[in-house]
Amino acid sequence: MIKSYKDLEVYQSAYQLAINVHQMTQNYPDYERYELGGQLRRAATSIPMNIAEGYGKKRSVKDFKRFLLMALGSCNEVQVLLDMSKDLGYIGESKHGKLTKEYEILGRRLNVMIDKWQTKPSS
Repeated sequence: MIKSYKDLEVYQSAYQLAINVHQMTQNYPDYERYELGGQLRRAATSIPMNIAEGYGKKRSVKDFKRFLLMALGSCNEVQVLLDMSKDLGYIGESKHGKLTKEYEILGRRLNVMIDKWQTKPSS
């Protein structure tokens, strides 16, 4: 039984990916650590934060789904920023491929959750 947003596997995945992205951007050049790196960190952390905030509202399924849609938008944003990071030479092909695949999976999981969530989150 789901007692908290922390029990949601999609939250757990999003949280761990955000940690990974944060650590990765610490290796960006100084001027990009605060520009592209900062935007990437904000987008990545927005995903688990939107899941947590939406779950906490508990007003309606519609409200929770709205936050899940925002999380999905941030997931797409992360993928664009990962592409830019690769194309600018800040991350290698391997790291890019691994993270892109993980964010694609996360996006699919968010889509399924948006489509399937039928009841209010339980207390």
